[in-house]
Amino acid sequence: MEKTKARILIVDDDADVLLAARLFLRQHVEFVHTEKNPENIPDLLKSESYDLILLDMNFSRDATSGKEGFHWMNKILEIDPSSAIILITGYGDIELAVQGIKEGATNFLLKPWENKKLLATINATLEVRKSRVELQDLKGKQRVLIADQDAAYSNIIGTSPAMQKVMSTVNKVAKTDANILILGENGTGKEVIARALHRASQRAGEVFISVDLGAITESLFESELFGYKKGAFTDAKEDRAGRFEAAHKGTIFLDEIGNLSPNLQSKLLSVLQSRKVVRLGSSKEITIDVRLICATNMPLYQMVNEGKFRQDLLYRINTVEIKLPALRERTEDIEPLVDHFLDLYCKKYKMPKKRLNASTLKRLCTHHWPGNIRELQHAVERAVIMSEGSMLEPHDFFLSENQETSEVESLPNNMNLEETEKMLIRKVVDKHGGNISRAAKELGLTRASLYRRLEKHDI
Repeated sequence: MEKTKARILIVDDDADVLLAARLFLRQHVEFVHTEKNPENIPDLLKSESYDLILLDMNFSRDATSGKEGFHWMNKILEIDPSSAIILITGYGDIELAVQGIKEGATNFLLKPWENKKLLATINATLEVRKSRVELQDLKGKQRVLIADQDAAYSNIIGTSPAMQKVMSTVNKVAKTDANILILGENGTGKEVIARALHRASQRAGEVFISVDLGAITESLFESELFGYKKGAFTDAKEDRAGRFEAAHKGTIFLDEIGNLSPNLQSKLLSVLQSRKVVRLGSSKEITIDVRLICATNMPLYQMVNEGKFRQDLLYRINTVEIKLPALRERTEDIEPLVDHFLDLYCKKYKMPKKRLNASTLKRLCTHHWPGNIRELQHAVERAVIMSEGSMLEPHDFFLSENQETSEVESLPNNMNLEETEKMLIRKVVDKHGGNISRAAKELGLTRASLYRRLEKHDI
């Protein structure tokens, strides 16, 4: 019979009890140590690691009250809070044992015990400890992942008045649980601000779940956000939590919320009102506790007037609104942003530090940057890779001759935002001869996002 891989310590002042327990358990457990004097517990725990400790509640100096047992239980938990403790007690001390479990013990065992009962109690307690250790490991890994994710989004660079106003709002609302709506063009850093809000919130130690609603199809919306039970549909091979469940106690960031159809807006509103989700294939409601942050580049108020976005959903998601400025509205931040990206990509590609000369910086500051910071970041990365010298020239950024003049400034004044977006996309796509990859890069969009807009505007 294979022995359980565990290290067990038994503390009892009855030598017969220790002998009987040791002889029996050595047949089933790899390592068993017995100790008659509880005064030796601190030294034992400092020199050895135990998966389980069986502790008598009453020693000879205090044979009935259980106080000595509680003293040593608390001492053990003080030295190692993750310890799994089984209290050994007589039939008349069950109330004391229950109190012990409330104060930190994992289980209790009545003596005299049957060997089968002893072994079953030990195995059950070892399983509890195993689950506890696995949970601690998962939480440790979660903290590392959160730290890694935050590191990628931790740099909010900008001292311009527009960005100071944004950060002032962030500092005011971060500690609250108010729903936040972040508005701004593509590439302005909406997710960076959302993560900054999370890092400064009371939920900073919990997860931040980012959901690109523009990339989720109507048919997958419920299964992705609310989860599903095994067998709910053809490919549902196992139970799966949705994004809202995964974000429980943390923050959920719903990007591109303006892309939701009226039907999906209604389903989302229902969840936000009740703070409960129901997995596909189930009727059980699951309570969720999340901080909600939404973002969009679309004109939600205009869409409400046109009947394309629910007014009650807009009220629900925008307790506080944060409007991010376009890069052309904060040109004084271009130089520090470029310096940051130069440091980043020179290190990434193991290149000597590269700098800008004055004419290059002037050219970058007069460029319209329709893709905002994302476009600037890609432009700097490309310049680092392609440039020959350590001093970057204007031609290293592959800017076209007419980029000092804004495409938008040349458009008719009577056009609304959707018409402006449609015309700008058409111009850029035509400029690159229908090459979607190049057009998406100039616009600061992903290929998928550009395809969605081409379909939306029937281009």
